Amino acid sequence: MAEADLKTDLHRYLREARAALLWKLDGLPERDIRRPLTPTGTNLLGLVKHLITVELLYLSHVFGEPFDEPVAWFRPDAEPNADLWATADESREYIVGLYRRACEHSDGTIAALPLDSAGYVEWFAEPDRETTLHGILLHMIAETNRHAGHADVVRELIDGAVGLHEDIPMMAPGDQEWWADYRNRLERIAAGTAQS
Repeated sequence: MAEADLKTDLHRYLREARAALLWKLDGLPERDIRRPLTPTGTNLLGLVKHLITVELLYLSHVFGEPFDEPVAWFRPDAEPNADLWATADESREYIVGLYRRACEHSDGTIAALPLDSAGYVEWFAEPDRETTLHGILLHMIAETNRHAGHADVVRELIDGAVGLHEDIPMMAPGDQEWWADYRNRLERIAAGTAQS
């Protein structure tokens, strides 16, 4: 496969993961996109905010391509997990808009550099600090899909919406009754194995 085709494929998978993540916010009120639904505080808007950090670190900083917009939580004195939740002053529009701008900046880096372009990830352990655009694209696809998967679960907990995208459910066919029966069957199996 030619390098251009490989880069196009990798970039497409990254764009699809980004779109899947953003779709999980559609149609939800402000409270629901901010609500922590796991013991560690995982929430939909925080996942998007975190991926702003990921885009800017891996596809900006690693390749010396500075992002020209200030990012409030990129400070040495920022509190832990500052990129995993949105403050009251950080609106959905601001976070989603900044994510889109960070992705556009990343897309510029991807377009400008060949896959074998050298990058340096200072927060990785040796010998993994030296990398290439190819390695970073693989990392970004994995990272973005990982958090899109978190968003899948969080969104299902909020209102039951599931699937890869509105037009691509990627779920077994079944109505609410079918899913309830399916879940109850799994509960019975789990309960039965817990006693063995």
